[in-house]
Amino acid sequence: MADEPQDKMSAETELADFTDAAVDTRQDPEVDELAERIQEEVNAKLAEQRDLMLRAQAELQTMRRRCEADVEKAHKFALEKFSNDMLSVVDNLERALAAAPNDRSDSSLHGLIEGVELTLKGCLEVFAKFNIQQIDPRGAPFDPQEHQAMAMVPNPAVEPNTVLEVMQKGYTLNGRVLRPAMVVVAKAS
Repeated sequence: MADEPQDKMSAETELADFTDAAVDTRQDPEVDELAERIQEEVNAKLAEQRDLMLRAQAELQTMRRRCEADVEKAHKFALEKFSNDMLSVVDNLERALAAAPNDRSDSSLHGLIEGVELTLKGCLEVFAKFNIQQIDPRGAPFDPQEHQAMAMVPNPAVEPNTVLEVMQKGYTLNGRVLRPAMVVVAKAS
């Protein structure tokens, strides 16, 4: 038991020496300078990592918005190729009606013409259901975004750049031009 107080004394002495050494190092300017440099480096690395994280988040948001826009466009314009192919069917039905005789006294032709009219009407209703709109600009100003000028004809009765005749109707799908209208445009005399 006599050794216990001596061991306790030596442990307390060691602890005091360690505490004094720790206090002494805090007062050492080299240690303070080193601690400041380390703190500056840590702060710089932290700022750099924070900047990288913010950039990654911004890039992720941009990519998410772009993907959402691509999906929306894919849904909106998924029928574009099919719609383009169907335009020739509607054109042929319109040509058939234009070629039909105006005299509908012949009952055999009357049924045929009525059938073509109903088929055309059905096609146009399906087009409307899927937001496919006709461009029929007769009498409207020429718009190069929606019209394709096939010819220019002098006509003093109307203003220049007015659509006189539509050779082939154009169509839009959700506001995007599928096919421009082929038109004859008035020009100045």
